[in-house]
Amino acid sequence: MKIGGFQKNSLIDFPKTIACIVFTQGCNFFCPYCHNPDLVAGSTYGTCNLKDEAGIFEFLEKRKQFLEGVVITGGEPTLQADLIPFLRKIKGMGYKLKLDSNGSRPEVLERIFQEPLIDFISMDIKTRLIDYPLVVPEKFDVSNIRDSIRLIMEKALAYEFRTTCVRPFISVEILNDIGCMVKGAKSYILQKCSRNVTVLDPGFIKKDLNFFSDKEMLEFKNIIGKYVVTSMVR
Repeated sequence: MKIGGFQKNSLIDFPKTIACIVFTQGCNFFCPYCHNPDLVAGSTYGTCNLKDEAGIFEFLEKRKQFLEGVVITGGEPTLQADLIPFLRKIKGMGYKLKLDSNGSRPEVLERIFQEPLIDFISMDIKTRLIDYPLVVPEKFDVSNIRDSIRLIMEKALAYEFRTTCVRPFISVEILNDIGCMVKGAKSYILQKCSRNVTVLDPGFIKKDLNFFSDKEMLEFKNIIGKYVVTSMVR
């Protein structure tokens, strides 16, 4: 596993679970508002120093009495060739597992669900399918996104879909299109993009037009709420 970062404690990233966070190195998407630019391979920030996998397992062994779960995020974890053995090892230690994914590799999710290896999955939906070229720098089969949504809704033990709301990726029309894709989903989170962090494209956060007001976010919540069981703005 190429591990680009490690956070020893989090109370907010894994619902109802005290967890640590493992950040994998590398992503196949190029979202200008990405809050982890050092984890995106090929970015102007380059790659960060990789963390020692053995050291992380040593930490997990020592913290069994204090931690309940581990979050695997990125970057995009499903790009990692050793992801499944890594999940198996953590699961064997008795921890609950949460995976964050962009849904680009449904074949990997299928294998993970078969065992099953994870207790919770969060999938980021960037925009409607026809607009995915805005965030994918290379040729990409957008049907993978639809397949991952279907897999998660059918096979995940617990899940949420989430979207960072910024222009031009989100609008009323786009959110209705997304709603049709996830109709009947248990949970959908709308995230307001922060402007107080380092992002992949610094010029992006300088444009006021890219961002939505609190009022607009609540309107979006009402829209997506028509399609899903539970919706919220985070």
